[in-house]
Amino acid sequence: MHFITGITLIQVLWTLTFAALLVLLVVLLGRERYLRFKWFTIGIVLLAFRLLVSELLYGKMAPINFYEIFIPLTVLAALVSLGVLVELARRAFVGLGARAWIVGAVVMLAVGALVLAKWGPWPAWKTVTAATTLAVLGLLQTASQKIELLDNVLTVELVVLVLLFGRRFTGGWRSHTQSILIGLSTVSIAQLLRDGIWQLIAMKAVAHSQAEYDHIIGIRDNLAKANEVVLLAVIVWWIATLWFDEPGSPAGTASALPAAPEEPAPVAQAEPEIAEAESE
Repeated sequence: MHFITGITLIQVLWTLTFAALLVLLVVLLGRERYLRFKWFTIGIVLLAFRLLVSELLYGKMAPINFYEIFIPLTVLAALVSLGVLVELARRAFVGLGARAWIVGAVVMLAVGALVLAKWGPWPAWKTVTAATTLAVLGLLQTASQKIELLDNVLTVELVVLVLLFGRRFTGGWRSHTQSILIGLSTVSIAQLLRDGIWQLIAMKAVAHSQAEYDHIIGIRDNLAKANEVVLLAVIVWWIATLWFDEPGSPAGTASALPAAPEEPAPVAQAEPEIAEAESE
């Protein structure tokens, strides 16, 4: 049977991920979870939109024009992801005192800032001050990567706190807040591992031939595919856990918990990197 001839693994993963996101949105809206997790819902919508934009436009227009559209979306997604963490933290620790909030936030941000300072290169001053379109896009991509890194570190920190202390507040086992955070932390850990492994490979690898270069690029592509598989699994996890009501909540209702104030949302991320536009 040759009915899948020409269909690549990337296309299969994209199709499954996009379909899973649509199902997740149906669950969020149909089961009224969006009433409690508004920014998480916005983040899922944004992730689905970015996947659609990438599929419809990548390779079908000039690279520079594509990145002028796509990279600002990645920056927006990174900022929204930070907002989702605030939303989930407020839901997980309802009743926590103001002093504890401040101390916890300062410690978490300090750890995140340390990781940002030590992890990965920062652009040269000439790049930051350049006025060309490529320089601006490169700066925006660096900003999205750094914000995404901070988001990943903060996500891991927050899920550890929720697992340790969530039962004392409103982020206990089988709560929707904890389920969402477990999924986000799984994606974050996978992305941190991908970036760390790739940095080690990029620093040590030296291509002496086209075959060796293709092998190195193949490793990078396989790491990206592995992350997409993790993302797909997490989306399925969210569909399953958010479909059922939390223990103690009235069946068929959004939740017995009060609505938290709106805060900015999450997501995801597997997107094409800036191509070397000068060579296009």
